[in-house]
Amino acid sequence: MTEQPHPTRATEAFFGRRKGKPLREAQARRLDEVLPTLALDLSQPAPERLAALFSVDPQRIRLEIGFGGGEHLIHRAVENPQTGFIGVEPFVNSMAKLVGRIEETGARNIRLHDNDAMQVLDWLPPASIDQVDLLYPDPWPKKKHWKRRFVSRASLDRFARVVKPGGLFCFASDIDTYVNWTLAHCAAHPAFEWTADNAADWLTPFAGWPGTRYEAKAKREGRSSAYLTFRRA
Repeated sequence: MTEQPHPTRATEAFFGRRKGKPLREAQARRLDEVLPTLALDLSQPAPERLAALFSVDPQRIRLEIGFGGGEHLIHRAVENPQTGFIGVEPFVNSMAKLVGRIEETGARNIRLHDNDAMQVLDWLPPASIDQVDLLYPDPWPKKKHWKRRFVSRASLDRFARVVKPGGLFCFASDIDTYVNWTLAHCAAHPAFEWTADNAADWLTPFAGWPGTRYEAKAKREGRSSAYLTFRRA
């Protein structure tokens, strides 16, 4: 059964713990020395033209919320040097891992935020983002925790404000209840239209999809994934 959309809710409590294993010395150094050079400064107004955030001059801007180990984000950034990427991840160990990959690859088209994505969404100028990616977010599987799922009327309202007309919201998950939850919320929101024409459209990974550790784990455990694309009206 498809879950009904949850009412608009506040902006906190989308993630649990923020740190796992102790950081290695090199990882701690990167967070101290490299992350500040890549981090968004939300204390200052966002530039009207987000391309100004980057040392390159990107033609498109893409936001990935909760990038986990960063394998998808770094793959896309290296593959698409003319796109500027904003990555948001509150988990310290994941941030340290991605910063290390940015150092290794020399990618110059990534900016980062290490806290709540809602802070970034509220900071961004209207109609400034070409695509939002939410890939394998925490499903909060217990019903009493569903209010903590990132997809909500509150987050979709923010997406609608910052995503350009014709822009995309891409969602991937291996949890059926969260897939249904997302479909219900987007169907109830006037700004987003599901682009699928048939089942193959949402069972087929996104173009250029590199795979992620979460997808690999789902396959090992016998779960298939859904790849949903919604277009901003």
